[in-house]
Amino acid sequence: MYLEIREIGKKKKYYLTHSYKKEGKVQKTRRYLGENLSNKQLLKIRPQAEKAIKVKINESKRINNPFNTVLSIEEIKEIDNLISKNYVKIQHLSKKQWNEFTESFTYNTNAIEGSTLILSEVKKIISNNIWPQDAPKEDIAEAQGVKSAIDYIRTCKTQLSIKIIKEIHEIIFQNSKSFAGKIRKKGVEVVIRDFKGEIVHQGAPSILVSSLLKELVTWYQRNKNKYHPIVLAAVVHNQFETIHPFADGNGRVGRVLLNNILIKHDFPPINIEFKHRREYYRSLQEYQKRGDLRPTIELFLKEYKILKRKFR
Repeated sequence: MYLEIREIGKKKKYYLTHSYKKEGKVQKTRRYLGENLSNKQLLKIRPQAEKAIKVKINESKRINNPFNTVLSIEEIKEIDNLISKNYVKIQHLSKKQWNEFTESFTYNTNAIEGSTLILSEVKKIISNNIWPQDAPKEDIAEAQGVKSAIDYIRTCKTQLSIKIIKEIHEIIFQNSKSFAGKIRKKGVEVVIRDFKGEIVHQGAPSILVSSLLKELVTWYQRNKNKYHPIVLAAVVHNQFETIHPFADGNGRVGRVLLNNILIKHDFPPINIEFKHRREYYRSLQEYQKRGDLRPTIELFLKEYKILKRKFR
């Protein structure tokens, strides 16, 4: 680690800088120490700054770059083969089918996150604006929000950007969460534990969220014409959930986001059903712990088969 000094007029700004390798690439991180500091002040501040940089580096290595080390060429071929055997017919859903999908998707994606609404109540809320008695207002607002998010991705032109990620979150939670559309602030960390107190998921450090989202968008722009749309959607969804950029609501945003990728490539949307939530969580853990994308691909294909039977 070394000191970096930037002179701006009469001011000297001090940074502690460190270069390191991540997945074969040289990365650089720096921490601002202050301006016009004396040697005594620098000696006092530096140990804590060094410690903070080491923590940041270790945390950054915990989050894989999207698709960088996840699959080998052989594994990509295996997944392409799996998709070809379960070929999903490209189709444009009718107005009736879109309505049915939106109702089912809204119910399931919210139920996965703990909504108490049943399917018939969701249908009345989003189709007729009829609110069930005694239902939590938050559940009602988020049912309307998910429906609006689906309508939005059907008409917007953007495939993937930080802006659309924020917009989807804001649309879904504008009437239920004060931080709708806002990325986690520095210091807001996410750790999810099971009933035993063991960590089952840990979001990216708040200081890395913005840079990791930029990496994901860059990866997608470079590879959107290279990989199968189902693979693209799986990578974007899983990496987004791994980063966990919002204080809450990441699951619903991620599932809308994966459908935005699919329909932009002329593929039907996917509805991950509430009854498959354990399989869904396991597929995410396989990706986050081992970089294994296949369980997600298999789940997507399973859901596609159900959708095809429903709309036959």
